Amino acid sequence: MATFVLVPGAWLGAWAWHDTAHALAGRGHTALPLTLTGLGEYADRGTPATNLETHIADIVDVIEQRDLHDVTLVAHSYAGAPVTGAAAQLDARLKRVVYVDSAPFATGMCMLDLMPPEAADQLRQQVAADGGGWRLPMPPLEVLGMSSSLDGLDQNKRELLRARATAQPFGTYEQRLTGPAEPRHDVDRVLVTCNDFRDLLNAGVPALASLTQPPWRRFDLHTGHWPMLSAPTELADALDTAVS
Repeated sequence: MATFVLVPGAWLGAWAWHDTAHALAGRGHTALPLTLTGLGEYADRGTPATNLETHIADIVDVIEQRDLHDVTLVAHSYAGAPVTGAAAQLDARLKRVVYVDSAPFATGMCMLDLMPPEAADQLRQQVAADGGGWRLPMPPLEVLGMSSSLDGLDQNKRELLRARATAQPFGTYEQRLTGPAEPRHDVDRVLVTCNDFRDLLNAGVPALASLTQPPWRRFDLHTGHWPMLSAPTELADALDTAVS
């Protein structure tokens, strides 16, 4: 049986993994959903200094303090950035890294690099106007849906996402990944792709070409960008198969 450490994407906390973690536990695995600093129940711990390094440290500290070994570290969306940084620091504690509708970051990258400059400027304006200069509120779902598929989210799930989302410390988007960006060579590497990211891989986007080749393994889910909410059991099935 595997030990999963589940790291949520932007605006989310451990709550988002509830159903998937429950399904993994039902299959005999240990599933530990994390909440990163400044988010979810730890929203009051966030400060203007909260950044990508803070979230990397959150992940590493939990794994080291609990003395976990043979960890399967799972990143959803934004969490690809801190998970990349953490994976490079965990050494023998890490057995596998899984990116759910996400991908590893390269040294020197930040979240804002993934969007056009004008979109990044709009986020900065939103942070200045509505986030006290350091927090990014979650945009309306109709805005998010323009870049990230909402497929599979019924009205109840959309209301849950809106109600429980917390503003993202913007330093986590602005700070670039420093230090090593690669785990040990023998760490298993897995992608779980949903509708949008799967289409990008299938289209042969050059920047993603390495993810379509060994040592990467890939599992496809036919759902939107938040599979832990839209298809939690199917996501658990994919994770279970990946560690089998």
